Amino acid sequence: MGGGMTMPEKYKVVLAEDHVVLRQGLRSLLEQNQEFEVVAEASDGLEAIRCVQQTAPDVLIIDLTMPRMTGMHAIKDIKSAHPEVKIIVLTVHTAEEYVYESLKAGADGYVLKAADFGELIMAIRCVLMGKAYISPDISGTVVVGYLKGSKDREAPSGKESLTPREQDVLKLVAEGYKNREIGDMLCVSIKTVEKHRENIKRKLDLNGTSAMIAYAMEHGMVKR
Repeated sequence: MGGGMTMPEKYKVVLAEDHVVLRQGLRSLLEQNQEFEVVAEASDGLEAIRCVQQTAPDVLIIDLTMPRMTGMHAIKDIKSAHPEVKIIVLTVHTAEEYVYESLKAGADGYVLKAADFGELIMAIRCVLMGKAYISPDISGTVVVGYLKGSKDREAPSGKESLTPREQDVLKLVAEGYKNREIGDMLCVSIKTVEKHRENIKRKLDLNGTSAMIAYAMEHGMVKR
């Protein structure tokens, strides 16, 4: 058989960030990765909109606080005009209202600038697969509250106090999967899996893996 391997198409990325050094650093890190090509850079929301119109990227990585037009306004505009573009917010803001507003505006991912580069790459892969990604350092209650649009209810107890993601982790732990395998399945980092495990143990007052397995069996989450 003749003919070599054809190079796969790279994912096109637009970076919108007003700090030039950070933007250039992100660009060079992303371009070291064979999957991505940075097709345009913007230093404010208006430029971000123009770049997306001109280059039709797969992914836009955008800061929230930028001059001229904020990231939040740009996200709304871009999502209504180009719903197929995946948008990841890269920000210093951990406050709940920023997360809510970004998700409501149409962001697919929310990553903190304190994260390491590996987490950003994982977030990009997740949103390209059609999943949402939210930094593990953002409190889980924010996300669950947002998804349910919930008002303050009675504090749930037992299994009900776990977020859906924590229930997934508990089930997979009980089925004998290792942290790395769980991370791969749920599209999260090992660090995030460990954080979920700590939350589960704290909420259910369990110490150790065997207690988690016993609890999951007892509550019909896995077969004996």
